[in-house]
Amino acid sequence: MSSELLKILNSAHQIKMICVGDVMLDQFVYGTVKRISREAPVPVLAETHRQTVPGGAGNVVRNASALGVKIKVIGVIGDDEEGELLRQRFSEIPRVENDLIVETKRITTVKTRYVAGSQHLLKLDSESGISIKPETEEHIIATLDRYSSPVDSILVSDYGNGCVTEKVMVAIRRLSNRFGAKILVDPKGNDYRKYGEVDLIKPNNAELGVVTGLPYYDDDEIQAGLKRLFETSYTKSIVVTRAEKGMSYSERGGEVSHLQGVARDVYDVSGAGDTCLVSIGLGLSVNSDLRTAVELAVKVSGIAVGKKGTSIVTTNEIVEHLNPGHRRRSSTDLDQILFLVEQWREEELVVGFTNGCFDILHPGHLAVLTEAREKCDRLIVGLNSDASTRRLKGFDRPVNTEEDRATMLNGFAFVDAVTIFEEDTPARLISAIRPNIYIKGGDYTIEDLEEAKLVMGYGGKVHLVDFMKDHSTTSLIEKVRQ
Repeated sequence: MSSELLKILNSAHQIKMICVGDVMLDQFVYGTVKRISREAPVPVLAETHRQTVPGGAGNVVRNASALGVKIKVIGVIGDDEEGELLRQRFSEIPRVENDLIVETKRITTVKTRYVAGSQHLLKLDSESGISIKPETEEHIIATLDRYSSPVDSILVSDYGNGCVTEKVMVAIRRLSNRFGAKILVDPKGNDYRKYGEVDLIKPNNAELGVVTGLPYYDDDEIQAGLKRLFETSYTKSIVVTRAEKGMSYSERGGEVSHLQGVARDVYDVSGAGDTCLVSIGLGLSVNSDLRTAVELAVKVSGIAVGKKGTSIVTTNEIVEHLNPGHRRRSSTDLDQILFLVEQWREEELVVGFTNGCFDILHPGHLAVLTEAREKCDRLIVGLNSDASTRRLKGFDRPVNTEEDRATMLNGFAFVDAVTIFEEDTPARLISAIRPNIYIKGGDYTIEDLEEAKLVMGYGGKVHLVDFMKDHSTTSLIEKVRQ
C-alpha cells in the first residue's frame, strides 16, 4: 500500500484546490512555568517565544502547500491589524493565492494558546461569532462564479464563524459541476443538510455525536452514527476522525470500515483535522478510492499530532514515515526546503548552511560537512550549478553534473537538504533561508565573505572550518592529468 500512497504524493504538484471557509490567526505563546502566582492559584508563564500562523481554513491551506498542492483560499477578515497580519502570512506561503475579503465592524478571529513545554495552559479566543454580511456573502459567491481555471477539489473549512452559508455552498456546487471537482467538508453545527450534495463530510467523533444525538465511542456506536448521518444529509461519503482510535469511513449504501492509526506520543492535536481534510482531498483528487485516501490521512495526521502547534506535514516526513529506517533527503526545490526550515524552527532546532561546488568529493569536503553538522541540528548545503561552477572554476569544470553532485551530497547522513543555485554566491539562498549559522571552509576569512556579513547582519553566526592542505578538487584533477 505504501507504493500507492507514494504515487499520490508524487502527483501533488499537479493538483489545484480551492479552500473556502473561516480563516483565523493562530497564535502560540510558549514559555516555562516555575512558580504559582501569589495573587491567585494559577501558574505564571514566563514567555520564551511566540509563533503566529494562519489557522482554521488557513491551516488547511498551509498543509496543502506543504504537500506541493497549488491552492486558493477564500475567506473573510476584519478591518484590523490582525487581518493584515493574516494576509501577510498567507503571502509568505508558496503556491498559495488568497482572496481575503475585508468586512468592516468585524474582528479577525484570533485563537491564542499558552503553552508550557508540551502542556497547554490556556486558550483564548477572540472572534465576532456572527454571520457575514449579505454583501460579503455576495462577494464570495461572485468570486466562485467567475473562477475560470480547472480545479480538482474544493475544501470547505467550516468553523462556525459565519463564512460558510447555504448560498455559498450553492456557488461551490456550481463551481464543482463546471470542472468535476470533488467537494470535501469539515463541518460544524447540528444540521449538515446546509452543505447539500457533496462528495465527503469529515466530522470528528464528538461532532458526529452532536449532529446525530447518538453516543460515539466504540465501533458499533460510530456505525450507528454514520447510518443516521447518511439519513440526515446529502453527502456521498463520510469519514469520522477518532483521535487515537484512527478513522471510520463509509460510502452511501456501503459498509462501515475502521482504520486504526499507529500508536504515537500525542504532542498537540491542534489542527490535525485540517491535515486530515487535505490528505483525503489529495487522494480523491487523483481518483484514489476512499480507503486509500483515508489511509494516507491516517498516516499524515499521526505525524501532525506529534508536533507543536497547528503544524504542517511535509512530503519528506510522510515518506520517512512510510519507509521506516529510510531517510529521504530533500529535493533541490527551495520552496520545499523553506517549509522544512519552518518545521525545524518550530521544533527549536538550529539550522546551518554551507555552500560550494563539491565537484569531486574529498577529505577536505568531508571535514567541512562533518564539522558544519556538529555546529547545528539541521544542515542545508547550497550547491553551485554547472553554469555557476564553470564561471568560478573554468571551462573544463565541473567534472560531475549538478544532478550527480547533489545525489552524492544527499547520500551523506549529516546532510539534511541540498539546493542548487545559479548565481556566483549563495546570497539569495541565505536571504531566503536565514540560517542560524553559516559554515565555510577556512581558506576564506570573514572579511572575504559577503555572505558572512549578510548572516551577521540579521544576528546569525559564522563559523570557519580549518583548511586541510593538499586536499582540493583542483589538485586531484592535476594528479590525474600527470
